[in-house]
Parts: sequence; C-alpha cells; structure tokens
Amino acid sequence: MDLYFSPLACSMATRVALYEAGAEANYLEVDSPTKTVLKDGSDFRAVNPIGLVPTLRTDEGMVLTENAAILQYVADRFPQSHLGTASGIDRTRLHQWLCFIGTELHKGLFIPVLDRKSPQESKAYALEKNLSRLDYVENYLKGREFLLDHFTVADAYLVTVINWTMATPPIELAKWPNLKAYYERLKQRPSIAKAIAEEFGLYKAEQARRKAAA
Repeated sequence: MDLYFSPLACSMATRVALYEAGAEANYLEVDSPTKTVLKDGSDFRAVNPIGLVPTLRTDEGMVLTENAAILQYVADRFPQSHLGTASGIDRTRLHQWLCFIGTELHKGLFIPVLDRKSPQESKAYALEKNLSRLDYVENYLKGREFLLDHFTVADAYLVTVINWTMATPPIELAKWPNLKAYYERLKQRPSIAKAIAEEFGLYKAEQARRKAAA
C-alpha cells in the first residue's frame, strides 16, 4: 500500500499505526505548498483532488482519504495488531475519540494556531474557545494509560496532534500534567519514537527547501 504524507502532519498517525502493525508500505512524501509528490514530481491532486494528507492507496488500488477513516482501515486490515476494538460500545468509543481529536483538537484548536496566514485575532479566538478541550482530555486521562483499555489508533492520532505543541508556544503542555505525562510516556513507544525521528528529519529537510526557494 502507498501512504501519501507530509512530515509531522496528521498523516504521521497512520505511519505509527502501520509500524505498530508491522505492515509493509510505500511512504510517499507530498510537498504541501506545491502538492508535488517528491519521489517522482507528480501532482498529488491526481490522487486526491483536495490535496490533503493522509491519503492511502490500498493493495487493491482503492484510494482512501480522511485521517479517521484511514486509521480505522489500518486497524481493521491488521486485526492482530489490536489497534482497533471489537464491535459494540468499545467500537463506538473509538469512533468518539477519533472524531473528538479530529474536530475539537486538530481542526478546532491547532490548525488556526499553526496557520501562518491566520490573523492574530483568529488565533486568540481559537485559544479562548478551544483550550477547554485540553482540560477535558486532562481530566479524562487521570489514572489512565491509554484513551481506551489498550493502545489504539486513537492514541496514535492524539500523540501526533499533541506533538504539534512544540510549534505552538501559546499551548504550554505543562499546564496539563496528565496529558504531558501521557505524551512523554507514549513518545517512548518504539513505533512512535521511530515515526517522530524519521519525520522530524524530513521536516527539517522540507524547511531547508522552502528557505532555499524563498
């Protein structure tokens, strides 16, 4: 299968999940500003017209988009990894967390703060309105190792999003000690440590390209 990704973007959650599953995949980096696939110079929008990562092409040739859907596909494709849950209420709780992370944290809080073109007023509004979402996660994680009763794709997604705090100074993780402990603990997990190290190196190379092109 082919995973189209950009360094340290939300697509890193799928990389973590694939590493957890021990799955083979081709990792195809997409240059965000130009929507170019770096390996062959092709237009990524020919694969995903919206131009957003992650995008996954399955072994059968089906193209999947949207982070939550791709993560659930990986969990179902590799059940031996236990990245998902059984059907019933546990599956619903997994969906609940994937939706919460995607809407309340990823899009609601972090994207406005990370967007270089976003006005300061918009950033301030996003912080004022949505920091309470981190309060919710902080309280929930008290006494818990994972979001559910074992490591799932929801944890892969949450760690990926919380990793962005290194680029968002107004969001100081020390204010949420349970969340900080969760993040620091899971960063040591082999799949996550490997993904962060690899993608951080690619991110630095990406920044160097942008600086050279400016």
